[in-house]
Formats: sequence, C-alpha cells, structure tokens
Amino acid sequence: MEPQIDSLLRWILIWPLVGFGVNLFLGRRLPEKGVGAMGAGMIGLSFVFGAITFFHLISLEPHSRLLVDRLYHWIAADSFRSDFSLQIDPLSMVMVLIITGVGFLIHLYSVGYMHGDKGFSRYFAYLNLFVFFMLLLVMADNLLLLFVGWEGVGLCSYLLIGFWYEEKINTNAGNKAFIVNRIGDFGFLVGIFLLFWSVGSVGHWTLRFTELEKWVPALDPTVITAAALLLFVGACGKSAQIPLYVWLPDAMQGPTPVSALIHAATMVTAGVYMVTRLHFLYLLSPLALSVVAGVGAATAFFAATIGLVQRDIKRVLAYSTISQLGYMFLALGVGAFSAGIFHLVTHAFFKALLFLGAGSVMHALGGRTDMAQMGGLRKKLPWTHGTMLVGTVAIAGIPPLSGFISKDEILWNAFASPWGSPLLWGIGIVTAGLTALYMFRLLFLTFYGTFRGEAEVLAHAHESPKMMTLPLAALALLSAIAGFWGLPHLFDFAHWGNQFHHFLEPVVGEGPSIDLPLLSLEWTLVFVSVGIAAAGLFLARHFFLARPDAALKIQERFARLHRLLWNKYFVDEVYNRWMVRPLVSLSDRFLWRFFDAKIVDGAVNGAGSLVRSVAQRLRAMQTGFVQSYAFSILLGLVLILLYIGFVI
Repeated sequence: MEPQIDSLLRWILIWPLVGFGVNLFLGRRLPEKGVGAMGAGMIGLSFVFGAITFFHLISLEPHSRLLVDRLYHWIAADSFRSDFSLQIDPLSMVMVLIITGVGFLIHLYSVGYMHGDKGFSRYFAYLNLFVFFMLLLVMADNLLLLFVGWEGVGLCSYLLIGFWYEEKINTNAGNKAFIVNRIGDFGFLVGIFLLFWSVGSVGHWTLRFTELEKWVPALDPTVITAAALLLFVGACGKSAQIPLYVWLPDAMQGPTPVSALIHAATMVTAGVYMVTRLHFLYLLSPLALSVVAGVGAATAFFAATIGLVQRDIKRVLAYSTISQLGYMFLALGVGAFSAGIFHLVTHAFFKALLFLGAGSVMHALGGRTDMAQMGGLRKKLPWTHGTMLVGTVAIAGIPPLSGFISKDEILWNAFASPWGSPLLWGIGIVTAGLTALYMFRLLFLTFYGTFRGEAEVLAHAHESPKMMTLPLAALALLSAIAGFWGLPHLFDFAHWGNQFHHFLEPVVGEGPSIDLPLLSLEWTLVFVSVGIAAAGLFLARHFFLARPDAALKIQERFARLHRLLWNKYFVDEVYNRWMVRPLVSLSDRFLWRFFDAKIVDGAVNGAGSLVRSVAQRLRAMQTGFVQSYAFSILLGLVLILLYIGFVI
C-alpha cells in the first residue's frame, strides 16, 4: 500500500513530551492542580489528535490505510538509511487509542490518588514520559526506532516502580524490573542484528516494517526461525512470560496507578504488539509459532495457579496480568493475531479498572492490601464495589461482557486453527476456570461477608473522591461493551460482523483458515467455556463466602501444594540460589577484588609508582649548583662529538 504523508502524527507524540518537560522543570513552582492539569491534559490532547487520525484513517480505503510522518533523517551509513519516521496503520491506531485513552483515565485518577505526595510533579513527569515512549514504540515505522521506545518504557518502569525510593523494597523492585528486562532485551537486540544482516545479505539494508515484509521471505528458514525466537525472548521480558515474568509481581511496589498503566496500557503490551507487528516473520516459522503458543499457554496456567492463594490484592491482579498475557501469546502462536490484539484491548479496560479499584480500596483502608484483613466493604465503597464487580465478571469470561467475547475467540482458535490443538485449548479452558475462581475470591474476600480487620480502620473507610471514581465508571462501561466491536460470527445475530477483525485485516491478514463446518462443535466449546467460568464463580462463593471453613480445611489437607503455590513455586528462590548469588559472588570476588582491584587498579597504580620512582632518582641530579649544570652540558657536548666522529 502507498502511504499518505500526514504531519498530524507527530502531535500525538509531542504532547506527552511537552507535559514531561513542563512538570520536570517547572513542576515544583506550579500548584498541585496545575501539575495535574498539565499531566492529564497533555495525554488528553494526545488522545484527541489520535481520535482525529482514526477518523481520517477509516475514511480511506481499507488497503490504503497507512499514514506516514517523516520528521528527519536519523541515521545514514553507506546504503543504509533510517529515518525518525512515524506510521499509523490499523494496528498502531488501535494501540495509540488504548495508550492515550486508558492512559488519560489513569492520569485523571492519579490526580486524586497522589494528592499531597511530595513527589507529585516528578510522578506526572515520569508518567508522561512513559506514555511518550510507549507511543514512540507503537508508532515507529522501523525496528530501530521501535527499540528506542522499547528501552524508554523499560527506563520509565524503573523510575516509576521505585518511585518511593526511600524504602529499599521499592528500589529493589525497580532494579529487578530493569535487570530482568535487560536479559530479554539482549535477545531482542541480537534478533534485530541477525535480521538486519540477513536482509542486508540479500541486498536490502533496511529495518522498515513495510520493506522487511517484502524481503524476509527470501531468507533461509533457519535464519527466520532464529530471528523470530530471539525477538520473542525480548517479548518474554517486556510482556512477563516464562521464564522472565518474575519482575511483574514486584512491580506493584510502585503507586497503584503506575501498576494500572504498566499492566493495562503500556509496557506489558509491548511484546504482544511487537510479535503482531512482525507477524509476517512468525508465519514463516511454524517452530517459532509453536514456541509462542506453548510459552503463552504454560504461562497462562502457571500464573493462574499462583493467583489462587495470594492474599495481597495487587499481587493477585499482577499474576492475573501474567496469565492474561499468556492468553494473548497463545492467540498469536496459533496465528490468530487479531484475536490476540482484541483481547489486549478488552484486557486493557478491565485490568486498568481492577487495579484502579484496588487502589480505591487501599485509599479507603489507609494503604492496606491484605485481603485477609478486608471484607464487607461493598456498603462503604458502593462505586468501587459496583465497578470492580463489572471488571471481575468481564475477566472471568462470563457473557456478554467483553472478556467473554475476546477470550472465547482465543479458545476457539486454539482448538480449531491449523496451528492449534486440543491440548492448547484444554490448558486455556482450565485457566479460564482458575481465572474465574481467583477473581471472584478477590471480590468476595474484599467486599462481602464481615470485615476481618481492625474496627478503627473500618470506621474510617470511605468512598474515593469523584476524581477517582469517574475513571472507574468509564472503564466499567468500556469493559462491558467493548466486546461488541469484535463480535464473532457465532453471536452475530444482527449480522454486524466482526468489525475489529475487518479493521485489522489489511495489516495482519484474514487469520488462520479453519475447516471445521460443524456449528454444533463451536457452540459446544462455548457452553464448556461458560460452564467452567460459572463453576469458578460457584466454587469461589462456596469456599470464600458461604463456607470459608471449608477453604481452610482444603488448605490444611493439601498443605504442601498450598505452600508450593504460596511461595510461587520457589522460582525466585531458585533464581537467587543458582543465578543471582553466583553472579554476585563472581562480581565480588573475581571482578572486583581480583580483576578490578589488582589488575586494573594495579596497572594504574603501578604506572604511577614507576613514574614516581624514576622521578625520585632523576630529582637527585638537580643539585642547584651552576658548576654541576655546566659540567653536565660539557659532558653532553663531548658525547655528541664522539658520536659524530666515530659513528657517523
């Protein structure tokens, strides 16, 4: 498709950068309301420009929907050219609207949540910068510029997770996120290099997506698979998949709106977007697709089992995010790219809602996060309860809310796609049941039954201000209705069509070809999906509302299993024992005490000692007597004359 030049795109990117600059350099001089208005207002403006671009995009013919804004020539080396160039097509348009739309609601919520914090202006500066880098990532028209945004969101996550840096636990969490992501980014960078040199070897030095799509099929299949897997390592880091998921649960140490932004609209979606953007690469490698699907399914189930027993309300949601991201990669791995992005969209709404709802609960309870010390809060927090109920029903996959529609499409493709299998579907359906169980457990333990904490805490519990509840209401509405944008044919009684799929089709294609004409089979799978979600709901009600003593008995009966899940399969401990400690020991004993102190410092200090020693000996020759200097000059002249006479 021939791109249209549109200079409007740069403004989507510029506004968050303006907000960052103003709040960073002038924020301390501005009143709190001014800082909040600047921070949220710039994201709002970015959303407005994004919406204008969207309406312009849909006015074009479907296969002509590509807008480009080339700001300047960035890198030129021999025949290689890389511009600082932005592009908008249906895929990046969806991401821009989600980032700016959900991001704007989170910024509004933050004005109330962060009220009175001494780092108020610094917080909004970092938050605006986070949105800027994420927008750069999804709007980049080449892999090199995407990598700049990729690293930028990693930096901002470090700054925001460790925002309250006075406490060591927060800085440790920020360091963990930064280091784990560097591991993934190393694989990502090697994948970019491999792709660049391989495409260059066939005569096309480029990293632009539109050109890569043309020339990648000419590469050796082994190279394609290697590049796809290396790039997926980066996706595992950013999108918290096995084995690089361990940073995301600790990311809750940052302010709760930061958790919402990371988990819903920005950083963790980067890997899903990247794999979808490079779908043409992955479709050429069945092995890479199988790895993506397998890792996604395993991560979805693995994280869901851990979420069953966690007591920290934000930690439950963190493992839920890891699990839902696994669902998205499961969809990508079976070739259902539009289904994966559709679940990314619906998940952005209900996960942002759930995290912000958890923040509202914490706001009411003085920062407490232990669900064992909650209960009976629905009367104290009616708006928070009502909106979180919508979010819980959506993520649990109960019809007709958005989560059911997007998740059911993934399950159907996992079963019926040529790259799918009954095993992948089975893992997905069991995970759906676990999701309903742990999410309704969260809801019941928090809002139903009797309050299990201190009476004084309950007496001071109150609903959050409107600045916090209005974003909750907006996200609840979106969580309820967003699914109808991607209504599958099975539920398309009004013949509306899957508008989301049609919108993305020019970018990701028609999706996997499914040759299963039996409509009854599809309905059967839907009924199984709904049934297992309902089973999760009723089990949660039985064990955590009607008969909490029964849950305690099961915990005692399966004490070893509970301990395994409570300790998150001891993965952090294994990493610490076999990776962190040996590396720290290597750094301490060899790199620092031996190599740095004795070799590097020894060489530098030795050179200094040598110069000092020689200088001390030469200094003895400086006597201060004119006769000595005259004798030295005379001796030098004699030696020169002897050299001239006998040598030359």
